[in-house]
Amino acid sequence: MNSRQRRGVILLILSVLCALAAFAGVLVVIGDVNSKVGAEVVAYRAKADIAPYSPLTAGQFEEVKIPKRWLSDTAVTDLGALKDKIALTALKQGSLLQSDMFVDKPQLQPGEQEIAIMIDASTGVAGKITPGAKVNILGTFKGKKQTDPDVSVVMVANARVINVGRLTPLDKDSDKKGPAEAVPITFALNTKDTQRVAYAESFAEHVRLSLVAPGTDSAVNPGDRMYTLEGDK
Repeated sequence: MNSRQRRGVILLILSVLCALAAFAGVLVVIGDVNSKVGAEVVAYRAKADIAPYSPLTAGQFEEVKIPKRWLSDTAVTDLGALKDKIALTALKQGSLLQSDMFVDKPQLQPGEQEIAIMIDASTGVAGKITPGAKVNILGTFKGKKQTDPDVSVVMVANARVINVGRLTPLDKDSDKKGPAEAVPITFALNTKDTQRVAYAESFAEHVRLSLVAPGTDSAVNPGDRMYTLEGDK
């Protein structure tokens, strides 16, 4: 082997050693990053916007992997936690699912049944009525005769709300007065109260809700159930 060949072999060996050193350096950097970031775990984010108080399903979320050390204690890592749950607030597309974003879906009690009615959002909801809240359902009626006074009636006291739907446009004749949009609200009521609500929705001029303070569950006094302007004089 002449001197030129020896130099070629030495350069080749040096190149291999430099490559091995660079590769070892990359492995060291990767190991250092992994030691700082840690193992990845599965979390879930919303595929699209989700309205508040709407039922949650696994199909509304997609899997995403995040380093465990960066994941909050409230992050949901198992979609089984969504069973019988509703969104507590509006969830934006891409939002990471957290356990404080949803609550249990209100359930019917023995002897109760569901009934849903449309309520004018501007006068009956205003964003303050949520599932689990209790409200008084009031109906205002025209007098049967021209000489009869108009009357406001508490149709149902302490009605339990189990669902609040989305704002919905109403189909109506252009010459009729009334709200252009309303919110479907579902109540859990006994049979008699269900009939009262159905009657009010069918025959009342207006149906409104008044929010009952939490912890208040007393019946309305008989003298307060009906109101007329003449009776207030």
